[in-house]
Amino acid sequence: MTISETSRDDRGETTPEAPARVSPADAHLERRAAVPERPPLAGKDAAPVLVKAPPPIVVRIAQLLWVTSLLAGAVGVVYLMIIRQAQLPEIADLVRGVDGSRAEATYTSAADIVFWSVFSPLVAIILLQIVLLVSFANRRPKVRWWQFGSVLFSAGVVLIAGELVAFGDRGLPLERILQAQVALAALGLLVSVLPPSLRWSARRHDIRRGPQAPVGDSQL
Repeated sequence: MTISETSRDDRGETTPEAPARVSPADAHLERRAAVPERPPLAGKDAAPVLVKAPPPIVVRIAQLLWVTSLLAGAVGVVYLMIIRQAQLPEIADLVRGVDGSRAEATYTSAADIVFWSVFSPLVAIILLQIVLLVSFANRRPKVRWWQFGSVLFSAGVVLIAGELVAFGDRGLPLERILQAQVALAALGLLVSVLPPSLRWSARRHDIRRGPQAPVGDSQL
C-alpha cells in the first residue's frame, strides 16, 4: 500500500484514506463519457430509407410503347363504333351467306350479336392492359406473364375482327389500327424484358442509406 493511500494515527498505525468526494458535475461528465456515441445517420451503417428513384430508360420506353398501344386501341374502338351502322348490313350479308333460309330479322339480330361480340373484347383488352400497366409500374411480380397473355388474346381478337367486322373500305383502316395496337404492345413487352428492366423489377423498392430527406424531397 502506498503512502498516498494510507494515513497514520496517533498510535503510529496506518489506516486507509477515505475515498475522495466526487462533485455532481464531475459525475455527470463521467456518465456522459461512458455513454456510447450515437450511430451516424449517413454512411454504410445507416438505416435504409425508401426513395422514389427514376426507373431505367428501357422501362420508360416500355411504358411509352404500352401507352401508345392503348391509345391505338382506344382509337380503334371509337372508330368501330362510328362505322357500326355502315358495317351492320355487310355483317348481315356475311351471316346470310352461311344460311340464307332465315327471316330478315334473324340476320339483323345476328349482325348485332357479331358486332358486340367483337366490340366487347376490344374494350376489355384496353381496360385489362391499363391495369397491367399500373401493376408493371408498381413492380408487381409476374406481371409480364399477364401482359404476354393479354397480347396473345388481343392478337386473336384482331384476327377475328378482321374476319367478322373489319372488312370493306371502312374496315381496312380499323384493321390497320388494331394491328398497330398489337404490334406496339408486343414491342413494349419485349423492351420490358431487357436486363435493366428485369433488375429494376426484381429490386421491388429503391433504398438509400442516410437521413430522411425533407418533406419536399421525392420520398415515398
